[in-house]
Amino acid sequence: MPKKLLLSIAAALAAFSLAACGADGDESASEQTEQSQQGEQPLPEPELDNIPDVVAVVNDREISGEVFAESYEAQFQQLAMQSQMTGEEPDQDELKSQALEMMINSELLTMEAEDQGFSSSEEDVDELLATMAEENGLESGEALMEEFKSQGLSEERVREDLHKEVLIQQVIEDLDVAEPTDDELQEMYDQQVEQLEAMNEQVEEDHAQEVPSFEEMEKQLTEQATAEKENEVLSGRIEELREQADIETHL
Repeated sequence: MPKKLLLSIAAALAAFSLAACGADGDESASEQTEQSQQGEQPLPEPELDNIPDVVAVVNDREISGEVFAESYEAQFQQLAMQSQMTGEEPDQDELKSQALEMMINSELLTMEAEDQGFSSSEEDVDELLATMAEENGLESGEALMEEFKSQGLSEERVREDLHKEVLIQQVIEDLDVAEPTDDELQEMYDQQVEQLEAMNEQVEEDHAQEVPSFEEMEKQLTEQATAEKENEVLSGRIEELREQADIETHL
């Protein structure tokens, strides 16, 4: 979905690390971490020693090193587990840079929301938590919060991020995004059919996937095309905000 561009760290973590966690017996993030730690190779540790007290200043609003470290450590936990499977250790300098850019974008869009008069209540955050929990196969917002805590994020920090997410979603909903045309949907369909047919050529006939009709895929194609258009417009808006902003980074 378009809102999964997700510029707040807590919400990004939900989409990034909890997609496989569910009430049907799937492993939680904490269980995965414990199992990884019992493996042959130890997990790499996040490098937090040289993070300054203030990692960035965005239009006179500071992003503290403490807040950055908490978010970075939670992200790194997930990448470390992935790196154990691939055998490639994460590039921490690159990851820190990406995490900081995400936080700067979040601050800029939060400021944009505030300038436009949008607001976020505790009820809005509870509703968002419940929605995210359902999307990730968890029973409740409380269960999702426990997953966040297992990743090293405090409840206060998560709720603060989700307040920003509520504001950011209102900015996104206010963007002028064109609806996908029939020609665009047909082009996307043709591309996906071509990819599926190419995959089918690589497998035995009894393992080949049936090619769905356009009508069967139309809803999914529309959502995908809309998301792409929305992300493109949002990325452009972020670039405009960055050009207008006074941004200092100290990482």
